[in-house]
Parts: sequence; structure tokens; C-alpha cells
Amino acid sequence: MNEHEAARSDLDRAAFRRADPQWLADAWQRGRVVVVGDDGRALIRDDRLVLFTSAEVGPGDAAGEPLFLAVDAEGMPYFAVNRTLPEVPGAAPRHLWEVGADLPPRETALLTQALALVRWHRDHLFAPRTGRPTTVEQGGWVRRDSEGELHFPRTDPAVIMLVHDGVPGPDGRALLGSNVIWAKADKRRYSTLAGFVEAGETAEDAVAREVYEESGVRVHEVRYLASQAFPYPRSLMLGFTATADPAADPIRTDPEELIDARWFTRAEIAAVTDGSDTSFTLPNRSSIAYRLVLHWLHGHA
Repeated sequence: MNEHEAARSDLDRAAFRRADPQWLADAWQRGRVVVVGDDGRALIRDDRLVLFTSAEVGPGDAAGEPLFLAVDAEGMPYFAVNRTLPEVPGAAPRHLWEVGADLPPRETALLTQALALVRWHRDHLFAPRTGRPTTVEQGGWVRRDSEGELHFPRTDPAVIMLVHDGVPGPDGRALLGSNVIWAKADKRRYSTLAGFVEAGETAEDAVAREVYEESGVRVHEVRYLASQAFPYPRSLMLGFTATADPAADPIRTDPEELIDARWFTRAEIAAVTDGSDTSFTLPNRSSIAYRLVLHWLHGHA
């Protein structure tokens, strides 16, 4: 995600158009198309998302049907398809997490939405109860099974939180962890803690539970800050801050989640962001985790 909220781009999802097959057919002919490969990458050239016409994309199979995304302020419709990425001079396949911080807001929003829809369709070709094929309706926002039941794109809520001690200035500390998935990285990466909201649980309760489960630290003053669509494969990251006393609970990491966790001072984090300390890295710049760290670093938490 770049520093401008993708959710605040000029795109209109125009849901009322999804049930109009003629409008969708006409829009497909004049619209622009985001092509997403099977590995989730799209073509990027000069920090811009490469868009195609429908004629350039051509017809697809059942899994690669046109998926209506939105229209922009000028009335241009946008679609997504799942295809093998074509060869385009000067363009290279890139993941959203690699380029989201550098794309214009409209293109970040388009790629985020396209990736989420493509992955949902790829995983829901068959009805979960009967195992029979489903068909696409309403511009890609519904799949209908053989018994008439409608299936809608799924979003899984997750919480991601910057836990801090509430102390202002360079000596204030934040709790960051290094995930097990980064164990083989060349350099240790530290990020905010995160986890999925469980059934029957509030987001605030999930923050407290996940922090305690992963680090043994008990938090209070849980406050919502911002959110980010995170289509890996279908999450909505709900960003929070929370406070904790570093002296109250010794850190006890869950070895299946974290290889390490520790309290960092603002001075330590500032040294990483300005490049004077290269001993470890912070979250990817396109992530809400990075925004949470910067929010705290500059004294807003």
C-alpha cells in the first residue's frame, strides 16, 4: 500500500452495474484489463501497472472469465482476468507486496481488488457442499452452484498491532517479532504482531489474545487505527495500537509463530529507517505493518 490510501482512490465499484449483462459486455469491449498470473503477479513497467484492452487479452476459460472491478472518474471500466502474463517490452512480473508502495493509488487499488477476486474464483470453481461446478454471475461477484445457492467473495478479518509502552521520545519502546517464515532470510526482519480473528471473537479481543499467545505479553488500551486489504489470499488487516508494560511480563515466544521478539526503542527503529543501522530490517514499505511502525515512531501512538 502506498502512502495514499488505495481505498480513497477515484474508483467506483458501481455494484448496480453487476446485474446488467449488456452493460458489462459493452464495458468489456471498451475497458481496460488487469492481467493476473497464476502466481499472483502482474506486469509492471516504470512503476506503473500495465493494463490491456479486451482485444489484447482475448477469451479465457471458466477460471479466467472477465471480472468487473470498477469505473474511474472519467467513466473508464476496469476488469481483471487470470491468464498467463504476456510478453511486454520493458515490463516485468511483480507481486503486489513488491510494488504497492510505488504505484499510483488507483493502480494499487485495482491490483489489490483484482488479485483478491482472481484468487477467490480460482479456489471456488466447485460448490463446497456438493462438489459440483459453479458458474460466474454478476460480473464476477457471485458464483452460483447447481442448486441455485449463491456464493460471494470471502474476506477473512485479521488483526495487526503495534504494541508500545506509552513512553514518548527516543526511549519509548515497541514490541516487534520476527516470524518463522523469515528464518532463512539473509537479514533478520522484525515486524508488528498479527493474527486472524476467531469465530465469535471481537477484533479487540483478538489483539489481546494474539499478542499474549505469540509473546506472553498482556496488553491494554487497544485502539483501532486503520485497515488494509491484504489479498494473500483474502484478508482484511485491521490495524491497532495497544499498550503494555515491558517490565510486567517476560517475553515468551511461540516457537511455531516467532523465532524472536523484543522491545525496540524509537532511537533503534529510527536508525533502521534512516539507514544508519543495517543489522535488521522492518516490514515491507507497502504493508500496514510499516505504517503502524512509522505512526508510533513519529510519536502519534
